[in-house]
Amino acid sequence: MNKITNHQLYRLIAAHFAEIIREPSVIFWGVVFPILMAWGLGIAFTQKGGVTAKLAIVKMIDRKDQNHETKLISLLTASSVRKDSSYSVVLKNEKLGDANLTFIETSWSNSYTLLKKGKVSVIIEDRATETRYHFDPANAEAKAAYALASGFAAGGFSSYGNNQSEIEPFTLSGTRYIDFLIPGLLAMGIMMACCWGISYTIIDRRSKKLLRRMVATPMKKSNFLLALITARFTMNVAEALLLFLFAWLYFGTKVQGSWPALIVLFIAGNIAFSGISILISSHTANPEVGNGLINAIVTPMMVVSGVFFSYHNFPEWALPVIQYLPLTMITDSFRSIFNEGAGLLDVWREALVLTTIGAVSFVIGMKLFKWY
Repeated sequence: MNKITNHQLYRLIAAHFAEIIREPSVIFWGVVFPILMAWGLGIAFTQKGGVTAKLAIVKMIDRKDQNHETKLISLLTASSVRKDSSYSVVLKNEKLGDANLTFIETSWSNSYTLLKKGKVSVIIEDRATETRYHFDPANAEAKAAYALASGFAAGGFSSYGNNQSEIEPFTLSGTRYIDFLIPGLLAMGIMMACCWGISYTIIDRRSKKLLRRMVATPMKKSNFLLALITARFTMNVAEALLLFLFAWLYFGTKVQGSWPALIVLFIAGNIAFSGISILISSHTANPEVGNGLINAIVTPMMVVSGVFFSYHNFPEWALPVIQYLPLTMITDSFRSIFNEGAGLLDVWREALVLTTIGAVSFVIGMKLFKWY
């Protein structure tokens, strides 16, 4: 009986795996899309060298000052490169890197449009006697642009890092945005692959009456579900390896911590979301309801669990809840291994909790599971 059961499990795994790789969309969404996302976000948010800021400048001339040039425009005309209606200023600094400022001369109405589109972060009201700056104080980019522009207006080119003797620049591995992003994408990939690859597959087959036909076969329910999980896990390993290989070759991303810890946590994350996926799909036969259930699990965690930005931006009262979400635990633990040199002793609690969540969810899902 054990030989028959094992042979049955092996055949089911092979069948599920063949079904997965037969679909071109699986390759694109599972392999190509995460790499494209990592490349695009890494290029967009990883600074290479200097700082760039764009500002709108509105020239305001009072009747009594019509014969005088405005304060900032006068400085820009004398010291910058003008192209069409914009002025380009490069503030040189060997230690801080160059700061590239672009001042776009425009009208009030057009400056509002540029600000709303994100093409500028600060609007400068330039008069003959004074210069006023309009920006959102909650916007960090706008505050940095204001500091650079106001410093230039007050002190010219010497205003940027004029006390270079006080600056001691250093580079620390693991501090770039791409180093923050890759562990999050790996964790999100586990969640998305399990929830959609397992849950939706079961719900779709149940809605098409395909699972109903399997009741008459001498197939164990556990073998069917374990085979589906194993096939999905195999694909997750391949997808994660390809994403990491790309990040290593293109961005120089490295694992500073323990590889065994990373492997254990990767397995625990797959167990957690595989169990959750079985539980989600255990009783649902309607694809629309299934879509809603999957999105209800996936979307909130994708937003709040710190995949693309730190969840510490959320209010303090929400942090204890966010920190114990499965995706947050995987993401935080991955980052501690990648960027902080964490080992197995540092992440064993998270691995144990994730494994427990998966095992309990799987057992409950098995009890509730129906073929039709």
